[in-house]
Amino acid sequence: MEEKTGNRKAHKVLLGSRKTGNFSGVVDVLSFDVSEILLETEEGMLLIKGNDLHVNRLSLEKGEVDIEGKIDSLAYSEIKDYGKQAESFLGRLFK
Repeated sequence: MEEKTGNRKAHKVLLGSRKTGNFSGVVDVLSFDVSEILLETEEGMLLIKGNDLHVNRLSLEKGEVDIEGKIDSLAYSEIKDYGKQAESFLGRLFK
């Protein structure tokens, strides 16, 4: 059963032995490589750091992402803060 808060899907994180992660309430995958995955979630930006990270399943329609690898950390930040950092970086890059 899918929980919703208003028009948003509930954000949930399920970690299994730091080797697998199941995430719901995902709006977009902004970037990923073997050491970092950056997700935009209903609760803000989520940066996942680790080693040998892989996205196994991605369903933006359902707002779900499954990953595997060695997960070292999960860090949240506000979406508005991320946008300001991106603008200033891109602004400096193209001046």
